[in-house]
Amino acid sequence: MASITNIHRLRRVLPFVCRRFVSTSKKNNETATADVCKAAATTTKPAAQRDWISYGFDEENKEDDRSAMHSLMFASVTLCIAVIGFFLAYMPDYNNRDWAQREAFLELRRREQNGLPLVDPNFIDPAKINLPSDEELGDMEIII
Repeated sequence: MASITNIHRLRRVLPFVCRRFVSTSKKNNETATADVCKAAATTTKPAAQRDWISYGFDEENKEDDRSAMHSLMFASVTLCIAVIGFFLAYMPDYNNRDWAQREAFLELRRREQNGLPLVDPNFIDPAKINLPSDEELGDMEIII
């Protein structure tokens, strides 16, 4: 139990010991100050990995990390866009959006083969149409 109380006292003293002292000498390279507490806490990394931030694929090897990142970006961006674009371009006609145009081409082909006019002026028999007479229309404006 006594060791626990000693650690507690050490915590209170430690910030005062690790303070950096202010140098009042000239600003030249003859004097140097070192922060002993921070230097002991940090571990030195090799020079090759000092400026490397991982993409999260491999924390140990820079080349494997970059290779995995580039492979995944190629697969997700390039291939997915190409595959989805190909699928959308060659997808079958759902909801029959182009049905009327296909039906019109079929009707034109049928009329050409039978020697009929492409557009019939009497599509509906005029005898079946009941139009109002001029007396029934009166002063009504007719817009065509």
